[in-house]
Amino acid sequence: MPTMTRTTWGLLLILSLLWGGSFFFIAVAVKGLPIFTIVWLRVAIAGAVLWGVIWISGLKITWSRAGIIACFGIGVLNNAVPFTLIVYGQASIPSGLASILNATTPLFTVVAAHLLTQDDKLTVQKFSGVALGIAGVAVLVGPDVLGSGAPVLAQLAILGAAFSYGLGGVWSRRFKALETPLPVTAIAVGQLTVSTLLMLPLMLVLDRPWAMEVPGLPAILSVIGLAVVSTALAYILFFRILDLAGPTNVSLVTFLIPVSATGLGWAFLSERLGIGELIGALLIGAGLAAMDGRLLRWLRHQVTPNA
Repeated sequence: MPTMTRTTWGLLLILSLLWGGSFFFIAVAVKGLPIFTIVWLRVAIAGAVLWGVIWISGLKITWSRAGIIACFGIGVLNNAVPFTLIVYGQASIPSGLASILNATTPLFTVVAAHLLTQDDKLTVQKFSGVALGIAGVAVLVGPDVLGSGAPVLAQLAILGAAFSYGLGGVWSRRFKALETPLPVTAIAVGQLTVSTLLMLPLMLVLDRPWAMEVPGLPAILSVIGLAVVSTALAYILFFRILDLAGPTNVSLVTFLIPVSATGLGWAFLSERLGIGELIGALLIGAGLAAMDGRLLRWLRHQVTPNA
């Protein structure tokens, strides 16, 4: 069973900042562009950037049938479905709340890994960590938000995205089983290419982009940031952590994302932070430490300092 090291924790923190920024970018972009257009631009631009990286680096990729199938599945579960659901949700709810609901991903991942794999079973340590993390999410959401009239469908959409991410994390194990391994850049560009092709007809039919007004500069810049920073760069980092630490551990990033996303919302979108957010962040941190085993080791050391 893969474990977390200082290096993977550092990479996870950087990834949380990149993906926390995605909620900020979406909150701005959704004010000037329709849902499917945002999603298609996100995956198409990110895919183009990564194809450029592959071409410049001279990376040679051997695409096997199993590799293409793996990329198709991850493109659906990690891109097309959750990206669409998140943008749909953020059209009606704040970016901070969206990121908080998305933090349920580790719960779905742990359960999916337990049911669908043989070597990543649910343990007391994992369960306690997830419980603390979900408690932190509950505190962050708080009774005021739950009673604020935020559309139920929008909240369910974000939870649906988290469920899809959880399944995607388990599906991604297929890449390790390939007879001809794919580089992480190839995996990232493969899933983005799949989702670009899948989203194109939906965008053309449902959004009719030729009939839209030209979006403002903030929306344009936000889509570029969403695609280049929070997608292309983030996915390279994601697959690197996945390779080092496994699907359950890499899903811990969603416990950290609400902190960065809520901070950006407070700084740039006038979304307020309060004592509940601070307490929730502490619980989330405790959940991370518990799943990693560090909290338990610290508590044991406090009880038996000379052991």
